[in-house]
Amino acid sequence: MPIAPPEPLRLVVADDNPVVRAGLRALLEGRADAVVVAEAADGRQALAATERHRPDGVLLDLRMPVVDGLTVLPRLARLAPVLVITYGRDAELHARARRLGAAGCLVHGDFTVPQLVGAVRHLRAGAPALPPPSQKQSPVRPSWGGPLSAREEEVMNLIAAGLNNRQIAAACFITEKTVKNHINRIFAKLQTTTRSEAIARWLGTAHPALGGPHA
Repeated sequence: MPIAPPEPLRLVVADDNPVVRAGLRALLEGRADAVVVAEAADGRQALAATERHRPDGVLLDLRMPVVDGLTVLPRLARLAPVLVITYGRDAELHARARRLGAAGCLVHGDFTVPQLVGAVRHLRAGAPALPPPSQKQSPVRPSWGGPLSAREEEVMNLIAAGLNNRQIAAACFITEKTVKNHINRIFAKLQTTTRSEAIARWLGTAHPALGGPHA
């Protein structure tokens, strides 16, 4: 008897940058195992959304207007596992977030969406808090002429969602130059020269559910 797939994780995304929120939503909802049930632009909205939806996890930016993430963190942590997503490796800030109840801290640009979803699922299952970030994770190395790397898949999903290079850079926490490099490699692997061609090839070949072979 086949094993039923796990229920999609229900997540609240709290970040004051609307482009980042839109990018995370596009990336997460491009998967079958995660759904964004609410977005928040400040700590007060994050708390209200978490109390209302009782999600499986909260992705929390610490520096937000009105009420910042650190202020609301203790109350959020009593409702759901909280993953703090920061822009730097400030060990003191990470330690303070953990003291206030964060179950883990991730650094922008050092994780892929599968790693993010896996971390939330790990915490929801009652597993111990994630270890603090130590050294930068090695990026997934692309295989030229082969399938897209995890990061390239993220970029391609955002292209398909209609985001431009600046928006993709903000959503993935990388520079626009890095986005362009990813796009060039994507075009080479998909054997396309334009965004519209890449989208058509990606939607027609990258997902078996749509009837095409893998790229």
